Amino acid sequence: MDILNAIVALSNFVLIPAIAYGSQLAIGALGVTLIYDILRFSNFAHGDTMAFGTMVTILFTWLFQSMGITLGPLPTALLALPLGIAATGLLVLGTDRMVYRFYRRQKAAPVVFVIVSIGVMFIMNGLVRFIIGPGDQRFADGARFIISARDFKAWSGLNEGLALKTSQAITVVVAVMVVAALFWFLNRTRTGKSMRAYSDNEDLALLSGINPERVVLVTWLIVAALATVAGVLYGLDKSFKPFTYFQLLLPIFASAIVGGLGSPLGAIAGGFVIAFSEVLVTYPLKKILGYLLPESLEPNGLVQLLSTDYKFAVSFVILVIVLLFRPTGLFRGKSV
Repeated sequence: MDILNAIVALSNFVLIPAIAYGSQLAIGALGVTLIYDILRFSNFAHGDTMAFGTMVTILFTWLFQSMGITLGPLPTALLALPLGIAATGLLVLGTDRMVYRFYRRQKAAPVVFVIVSIGVMFIMNGLVRFIIGPGDQRFADGARFIISARDFKAWSGLNEGLALKTSQAITVVVAVMVVAALFWFLNRTRTGKSMRAYSDNEDLALLSGINPERVVLVTWLIVAALATVAGVLYGLDKSFKPFTYFQLLLPIFASAIVGGLGSPLGAIAGGFVIAFSEVLVTYPLKKILGYLLPESLEPNGLVQLLSTDYKFAVSFVILVIVLLFRPTGLFRGKSV
């Protein structure tokens, strides 16, 4: 029974949260890696693009809720999500037309694009905080849990209860659907193949008749969709606060680099590596070890390597280690 309690506690506080968080990071990292692979620069405005898409989704969610339009046990935000994606698509296309296109035509160095994207990041961050405010905004409705800890305890007879939040289940299901749709698009459609060809060899792609502006447009639209979906899923699972999305930029970039920049599969793997590392290092293992160890060996302290306040430091340490020893990442992407 103690082993079962330990497994349930580990699942409840480590495995399930890490899988949900890893799915959110993976979707965010896919957007970063697409920009790097196809448009050839690191987009530091990606975190605030996520914040903008989530903000628009929240505003429409509140509108639908005020009109009495809901999805029953599911979050109303899923109904508002397409509108958030559309608004974010318009934002990133407008930004590309007004800012990035000029530097692309000048064939500016990648470092110039990075500096420009940092400027765009601050503008987006200010815009989001001006519209919705800097504080926490909760917008999740519907059923909170698919399985509650109390019901699980009554059913199983164990001391530990397993809780599965609706937002966690939705995150995993949506992530699988998004990843499957993206890989199908890149590998099966003509536009997706054009994007891959443009990424592999820009000059050869132009000679083959591929329209670079169309590739850029489609790339930004996909990135807008990925950023909005990742941001909304994170907001449903935790809460929405503009500055948190600015901080999320570090684990998202760490996920993309750990997996291998330019590798979509690497971005997914990197997201889960970062998520499990952050959760494991910052979770107090005292309860789990108490079930597994004899009473004489039970720890007195929390057995917590780092406070949750320092969870983003885990991403930074992993990022530095990968850059030092394997700059191409796990899946041998492009060197940073």
